[in-house]
This record gives sequence, structure tokens and C-alpha cells, in this order.
Amino acid sequence: MSNNEQKPDFLFGKENYKFLLIGLGVIALGFILMSGSSNNNPEVWNADIMSFRRIRLAPTVVLIGFGITIYSIFRKGKGEA
Repeated sequence: MSNNEQKPDFLFGKENYKFLLIGLGVIALGFILMSGSSNNNPEVWNADIMSFRRIRLAPTVVLIGFGITIYSIFRKGKGEA
């Protein structure tokens, strides 16, 4: 091995990838919160579809996840100019 070997250049730093994975996890959590039981009978109204969790909480969690992901893309590392 020689000392002239170059390390691969990654697009982002280690911290950026951590924030990116956290953001993707939060987005996945939001979509899991949106899901729920299905209604097999179209003649019966299921009021759970209008719950706070599905209408307010889950979309907010997804948007927060998108914000974290965007932050991870634009974040500059300590050694970057």
C-alpha cells in the first residue's frame, strides 16, 4: 500500500448522512401513523378515518421529516467552506 491512495469523496459528511437517515425515519413514522385499519364494507362509516392522529399529527410528522431531510442536504460540515 502506498501513501498516494486517495480516499473516496462522498457527497456529504458523516453528520449529513445521520440527519438524512433520521429524517427518512421520521417520514416513515408519519406514514405509519397515517395508516390504519381498512373498512371492508362500503356501507358502514368508519369514524376513525377522521381521527386527530390521521388528520393532524401524521401530516405534521411527515412535514417535520421533510424539513430534517432538507436540513441534512443543505448543512455544511465543520471542515467545509
